[in-house]
Amino acid sequence: MDEQGSLRRFSVEARSTDIFGRVLCSARDQHFVVDGPVQNGCPGEAVTPPEIFLAGVATCGVELLQVIARDESIPLRSVSAQIEGWIDREHPVRTDVMVFNGARLKLWLDGVTREQADGLVQKFKSR
Repeated sequence: MDEQGSLRRFSVEARSTDIFGRVLCSARDQHFVVDGPVQNGCPGEAVTPPEIFLAGVATCGVELLQVIARDESIPLRSVSAQIEGWIDREHPVRTDVMVFNGARLKLWLDGVTREQADGLVQKFKSR
């Protein structure tokens, strides 16, 4: 990650392996395997690109809710997230690139009132 004022840059490298459809990714000094899906003739054993994307969104939600609660001295004990996304190839959102048709993120916040939880989620959504 490279920071300059409010600008933050992130970098991930990906390269093919000796196994068709298996990709080795590196972010800083962390390495992980991503597999293309079985329907593409790939192994499908490791997480897939859509799952990695959704994991990033869910992780962002959990982490940012913790940060917002800490900054506002709200006694948030824990956060859980579950996300699902869908791609409908017969009804694409765009014709030039494949993207999710939609996604649904569910959040569970423990240790706060309903009003505090609603406020935290609204602040997360506005970031």
